[in-house]
Amino acid sequence: MSSSRSNPFPKAPLAGVRILVGRARHQASALSAGLKKLGAKVIEIPFIEIRQPRSHKPLDAALKAIAEYDWLILTSVNGVEALSSRLKRLRVPIGKLKHLKIAAIGPATREEIENLRLRVNVIPQRYIAESVVESLRGKVEGKRVLLARAKVARDVIPRELRKMGAQVDVVEAYETVLPAASRTRLRSLMKNPKRRPHLVTFTSSSTVKNLVALLGGRSPHARLEGIQFASIGPITSSTLRELGLSVHIEAREYTIPGLIKAIRNGRPK
Repeated sequence: MSSSRSNPFPKAPLAGVRILVGRARHQASALSAGLKKLGAKVIEIPFIEIRQPRSHKPLDAALKAIAEYDWLILTSVNGVEALSSRLKRLRVPIGKLKHLKIAAIGPATREEIENLRLRVNVIPQRYIAESVVESLRGKVEGKRVLLARAKVARDVIPRELRKMGAQVDVVEAYETVLPAASRTRLRSLMKNPKRRPHLVTFTSSSTVKNLVALLGGRSPHARLEGIQFASIGPITSSTLRELGLSVHIEAREYTIPGLIKAIRNGRPK
């Protein structure tokens, strides 16, 4: 029979599934749009807020001396946006960066860099810090490297590149903070059985830690009972497990499209 009533599967793979997206407000659109396209009811409450660093001096000093660097490493779209903003503020033409070899952690970061008309020389096989290190093995010995990143980040890249003989300068391009306004909204959401999400998405370790903090510390389990979790990759999954939370879905490709695909294939029960 061809009637929709006899079909046990909904036309939209995620129809009826409520999904909480906790990306920073200005970054949530791609993930939300992809999930809505699959029929999900998306709830956006940011677990993370991107802010300018307290001081731009280290980044500005590096950009003014950019001719002295051989490599530039960017590990997020936020880092690229911060770099671009400071270049404009300092009136440093983008041509001053053309001599650099550039490494980007993943396709979204690469696309943002290429939008500045800069060439990306290295993109790792897996979109995590360890893979960035492996992709630069044999390329950075004796070279001067600029790593522009968040204020709080894992030290894998600078530590391992220094072991290879690179001179690495790490500068703060932006910082991530807890969006206090989300606390009341989140707690209200979790109390309402008609609005409670079936699934929460996590796109970084920071989003995991911040959700736990927003819900009241290291043991938010009671508020999260019965909810499934989707992780963008192994580092984020590791943080979930460290905080006593399960990983129900993990993306094979550590990107937003990869996460959407994984959620589609692992539709919450």
